Amino acid sequence: MNKTVLITGASSGIGMEIAKLFANDGYDLVLVARRKTQLEKLASELTNNYPISITIIAKDLSQPTSPDEIFKELKEKSIHIDILVNNAGTQIYGEFQKTDLNKELQLIQVNMVSLTHLTKLAIADMLKRGSGKILNIGSTGSFAPAPLNAIYCATKSYVLNFSEGISKDLEGTGISVTALCPGATQTEFAEKAKLLNTRLFNSSVMSAEKVAKIGYRALFKEKRVEVAGMINKLLVFSIRFTPRWLVLELGKILMSSK
Repeated sequence: MNKTVLITGASSGIGMEIAKLFANDGYDLVLVARRKTQLEKLASELTNNYPISITIIAKDLSQPTSPDEIFKELKEKSIHIDILVNNAGTQIYGEFQKTDLNKELQLIQVNMVSLTHLTKLAIADMLKRGSGKILNIGSTGSFAPAPLNAIYCATKSYVLNFSEGISKDLEGTGISVTALCPGATQTEFAEKAKLLNTRLFNSSVMSAEKVAKIGYRALFKEKRVEVAGMINKLLVFSIRFTPRWLVLELGKILMSSK
């Protein structure tokens, strides 16, 4: 019997590329995203190429009830999750005093609250079996605040600290937790957030496929934290030795339009 992976935000970008990697290795998939049509297209492509089972769950993780609804459906279908990939995320670009509060609250719900909720539900079942893996998608923004991107980076800081903290809590249980922290990545997500015209995306951009492969390897190596790409590793390392005021100034420059 194949093991099963639940991937949120699976309709495009890093989530879609991660789904392809698991499918190639014979894992059954539970694909979660808002856009059912996109999920169906991906599921059709993968099932045509690999002998796997795919379950589609179209849910909006900005809604507080979605995690419970997802796991209720899984229970009804007797699907047990061996690996959870919390990839879903949203982004708001601009000065805090000018951005939309409702969209920001939805961002917090998706990036932090639903991620935590799904992790809690998945771990409960993993503990009974004594095994499991969790991959949470953070960001290089997890390591520093950024003007024009303040709430996003704050939520990704939570993802990093949450992942590292529970990985220690779960030692000896057979469950590993990995935080993948990519930098600028060429995705539909970045395009929708209007980030492609920033200096950050003009400096060093990775493909979603490459980021997915790095995260996939890190998950199975049971690394706690994996920063994607050498340039991003150097950037994160340098933050440790950079004065906070300068981090903010550089962050403003990188997040500003070209």
